[in-house]
Amino acid sequence: CHGLEQGTGVERRGEGVELEEAEGCKSKEAEIKRINKELANIRSKFKGDKALDGYSKKKYVCKLLFIFLLGHDIDFGHMEAVNLLSSNKYTEKQIGYLFISVLVNSNSELIRLINNAIKNDLASRNPTFMCLALHCIANVGSREMAEAFASEIPRILVAGDTMDSVKQSAALCLLRLYKTSPDLVPMGEWTSRVVHLLNDQHMGVVTAAVSLITCLCKKNPDDFKTCVSLAVSRLSRIVSSASTDLQDYTYYFVPAPWLSVKLLRLLQCYPPPEDAAVKGRLVECLETILNKAQEPPKSKKVQHSNAKNAILFEAISLIIHYDRWVTPPSGAPPALLLLLPPPPPSVLKVAILAEKYAVDYSWYVDTILNLIRIAGDYVSEEVWYRVIQIVINRDDVQGYAAKTVFEALQAPACHENMVKVGGYILGEFGNLIAGDPRSSPLVQFNLLHSKFHLCSVATRALLLSTYIKFINLFPETKGTIQEVLRSDSQIRNADVELQQRAVEYLKLSSIASTDVLATVLEEMPPFPERESSILAKLKKKKGPGAGSELDDGKKDPNAEMNGGVEPTASTASTPSPSADLLGLRAAPSASSGAPPSSGNLLVDVFSDSPSGTAGLAPGTEENFLSTGGAASVSEDPALPIAEADELLNKFVCKNNGVLFENQLLQIGVKSEFRQNLGELRVALVDGPGEHCSQLNVQTKAVEPLVEGGAQVQQVLNIECLNDFTEAPLLNIKFRYGGTLQNITLKLPVTVNKFFQATEMQSQDFFQRWKQLSLPQQEAQKIFKASHPMDSEVTKAKLLGFGSALLEKVDPNPDNYVGAGIIQTKALQVGCLLRLEPNAQAQMYRLTLRTSKESVSKHLCELLSQQF
Repeated sequence: CHGLEQGTGVERRGEGVELEEAEGCKSKEAEIKRINKELANIRSKFKGDKALDGYSKKKYVCKLLFIFLLGHDIDFGHMEAVNLLSSNKYTEKQIGYLFISVLVNSNSELIRLINNAIKNDLASRNPTFMCLALHCIANVGSREMAEAFASEIPRILVAGDTMDSVKQSAALCLLRLYKTSPDLVPMGEWTSRVVHLLNDQHMGVVTAAVSLITCLCKKNPDDFKTCVSLAVSRLSRIVSSASTDLQDYTYYFVPAPWLSVKLLRLLQCYPPPEDAAVKGRLVECLETILNKAQEPPKSKKVQHSNAKNAILFEAISLIIHYDRWVTPPSGAPPALLLLLPPPPPSVLKVAILAEKYAVDYSWYVDTILNLIRIAGDYVSEEVWYRVIQIVINRDDVQGYAAKTVFEALQAPACHENMVKVGGYILGEFGNLIAGDPRSSPLVQFNLLHSKFHLCSVATRALLLSTYIKFINLFPETKGTIQEVLRSDSQIRNADVELQQRAVEYLKLSSIASTDVLATVLEEMPPFPERESSILAKLKKKKGPGAGSELDDGKKDPNAEMNGGVEPTASTASTPSPSADLLGLRAAPSASSGAPPSSGNLLVDVFSDSPSGTAGLAPGTEENFLSTGGAASVSEDPALPIAEADELLNKFVCKNNGVLFENQLLQIGVKSEFRQNLGELRVALVDGPGEHCSQLNVQTKAVEPLVEGGAQVQQVLNIECLNDFTEAPLLNIKFRYGGTLQNITLKLPVTVNKFFQATEMQSQDFFQRWKQLSLPQQEAQKIFKASHPMDSEVTKAKLLGFGSALLEKVDPNPDNYVGAGIIQTKALQVGCLLRLEPNAQAQMYRLTLRTSKESVSKHLCELLSQQF
């Protein structure tokens, strides 16, 4: 067998220590014999007349530790390990501390010598030795250790000159001692100072401090209550950051997931914050977490989804925790209480308003599906029954509804009501989208069946009916679906309804001819026009006249869907109410009757659209215009500020962040894009003063008065009509302290936001690359790197740009290759890119090939500025 020590007396010095495994022995007896021989050799070395030097002592102590870890008892060598603690060499001191942490118990006679050595290292101010000592204290964690060092470690933790690595170790060491001996850890002045570690620049220190504070505040909540605002502030910075902002603490494109989870758990130790600013910031954090959970994944690896889901689940736990402290108003779903600005709207009422003021049928379908996605638990059956009825009655919306619900079902977290709608619509009209390979019959079936095991019995029954309809619509799916119906989980299901459907549908698909099957399963006939089922339910709940409150506003009669009237062309200019369905994104409305105070920040955006003034209180606009400086109001919007291009450039590869900030206001942007559609949430502004001619932008009115420190949010719905190079302008005019302020920025809407990432194999990529070989189809730029050439950052920026990153396509593994399609209403533009870094010269070569010259040049210019 391989020996641990050959006994030749020749010591081989070097970085490694001879700890060869004894696993080469063919039997347990042979291993024990070899181990005993080695122990005898080590014992003779320790007892010999010749004094061992530090290296030899370290080597033999390390061997003893290894033998112990193999499962053999060690009854000597402890004093030699203690002697190593006094060494000034790191490796010798490290082995000494490691041996003591593993083999020395709290009752050892050597504990006093060990404590003296630890005290010397803690007082040495050598950060490496201090960390070794703190690790040993934490690993032993005995009451004797707590008695000796519980008062010393807090002082080290909050000292201003303590290194970050030592602070991190001290926090975790103190946490260990508090868990084993809480009565020995004194509370004192240090408690107020340790809270401020949540603001530390070093993320490792913050992570350790959160773990410590979470444990301490459970027993002494009043001593640490100031941590709430600091925890919210730190959490806000994390959730609003891009994956490239916290490179060292980003895990599979998720910034600091462990710290985020710990901060959310810390907040669960306290009631909801009373301070309005802190509460508002926390609500924004929770909204961001919930929104990010529904974004397309940035990586297909399970680690990415695990990290995102961990944060999501902890955020939901925090919301549920706050429910215990707050009594929800009537009709408000408790778990969403913090996310609803007062007063919370009724889901049923939103559904009725969507139907009553719908611009067209496709908008109505989008709105109800969005309503189900946001508040699915509170959407009654009447709501989704109604959208089914309208889709069946309208030939022109059936294909759109099938496509939209198919896309909605692809979300990782899909509500059961969405599955019901999807099952019904795809069962009736799935054939209208089956021509696209991305929504082929088998893809539709697999998508629906992936939700099957998560659904209730009623929904499963509906899906079984969809499956038999698929056999009629798509004969090629017959074999796959019959296997599902024939499985024991269906044909022998404990639920009678599911069992009966499975048996009957299986027999029907096996026995009936194609003609009989088509007759039995033909499309549902149109429903007779009648009163809306959801409006009828509201009247039933509230009594006669319940619908009158919905008729207070002025209404375009042509927008009525319930009466069966086609929306005419005149309705196209009506502002779309699809944004902000539940008021989740809107700030609380200021009372129109409240007199403006001198400290108010007056915001008024002079929009050309009717929605620009629709929300003004009576006389507000006239009063504003009558103040000084009114002459400048009617002038054209000012030119963009000098740094507008620089601010826009920061958003090319990210969707969320602060667009502009000065001493008067901050403008934050959160955006989401899908195909040729986008939604922007702009804080503290109304609508844009100018629009890009290739973008269709819809906005809604905001309140004209904003209290100091308050926030107004505006939702912009954007449709890309064609490719474009100039970003739309955002013009903000407001009056502060009697002075008219005029700021014009560029909205962070660039053509790459409408990228749809496209995966392809190497052969397909180069074939397409050769097809785009015309000179005008290629744009190339060679440029100097303006940022450190980090591979992970580069990948993150390319993914943020919108393209798919294609692995193992380029022969040079250092190069990056991407592909995607720019989606516009008028056309689709295929795009291929290749980025070649030269680390030695600190240069890049970027090549873009697209089917349109202007797109190639513009994308090349946009992307080259990111590196």
